[in-house]
Amino acid sequence: MDLGLTDHAAVVTGGSKGIGRETARVLAEEGCQVAIVARDRQRLEKTAQEIQNATGQTIIALTGDMSDPGDVKRVFADALARLGKIDILVTCAGSSPGGVLEELTEADWASSLSLKFMGYVRSCRAVLPHMRERGSGSIVLVVGNDGLKPTPWELTAGIANAADINFASAASQQYGKFGIRINTVNPGPVNTDRWDGLEKTLARDKGVDQDSARQIALRSLPLGRICEPDEVAGLVAFLASPRASYVTGTHVLVDGAQQKDLLDA
Repeated sequence: MDLGLTDHAAVVTGGSKGIGRETARVLAEEGCQVAIVARDRQRLEKTAQEIQNATGQTIIALTGDMSDPGDVKRVFADALARLGKIDILVTCAGSSPGGVLEELTEADWASSLSLKFMGYVRSCRAVLPHMRERGSGSIVLVVGNDGLKPTPWELTAGIANAADINFASAASQQYGKFGIRINTVNPGPVNTDRWDGLEKTLARDKGVDQDSARQIALRSLPLGRICEPDEVAGLVAFLASPRASYVTGTHVLVDGAQQKDLLDA
């Protein structure tokens, strides 16, 4: 299916690895110019070159920390100057410490909310005036299923994700009249570096080794396997595209029907 994205310009935060990287690749394959944003300059530039070589599309590497308001302002001004426009924003730059309440510190809560919630809000605020002026735009927030399915094992993520979902719902109502669509995609476990870290945390909280923690996670998934990043990226690209022109304020689960709380699995 042609998604109708030729000559569109996209910014993907958290674009150097995992879901963000795969989303940038899919968007580039569909004809987008893409700016990817992340904190690790070396990894970011390597990823940009790899995607550009594979797709033939322009991939711009912009180093920045979405928990820093100054970085956000600078990065999006640079992206707009170099791309000439921003049709699409995909936010993936967000991770939260796993763990049950007794294990979480004040710093854990602060870092989660600063990056996974306020980082998304800052990114949206940076592009919305431009999209409003142009009368079009699509924003997809990659959030997480624990914003819709709370679990005591991922409290900081769940709270930040629930806030992201609430924000997207409200903003979609405010900005729809300007031709701007805002949706969220909500994965469960995905085979990324972050999931490896969450497995380790689950193992700690359950008092088991990491292989046993992985089996606990698999038992919570009716499909019996962990999702791959490209399976999320394809949905993100679709929602960002004109093919989803009447979809806004929607929160899509990509979690293999995960139901069982991992603490009880």
